[in-house]
Amino acid sequence: MLLNNDISKGDKERLKQASRDMLAALQDHIGRMREWTKKAATQADVQVFILDNLYRSLPRPPFTEADTDTIAQRVYEYVWQQSASGRGLPTA
Repeated sequence: MLLNNDISKGDKERLKQASRDMLAALQDHIGRMREWTKKAATQADVQVFILDNLYRSLPRPPFTEADTDTIAQRVYEYVWQQSASGRGLPTA
């Protein structure tokens, strides 16, 4: 979801590591919540968690604030679908 054609090899490696780190952090964060997909407050908490994580980890440039917001929404939708279906997140 995060790869961009205008990104350097070094930034690609940073993104891969950031993605692994975010997955592990999300698994921990969501793992402490009961039925987070059914409550507006916990849904908002997960959305903010993802957005904060992406703002810290995405290289600027090439990623803009608009890119970050779009990516955060896509990541959230994926995480929500996986969790709501009972499949959970893949392992890192």
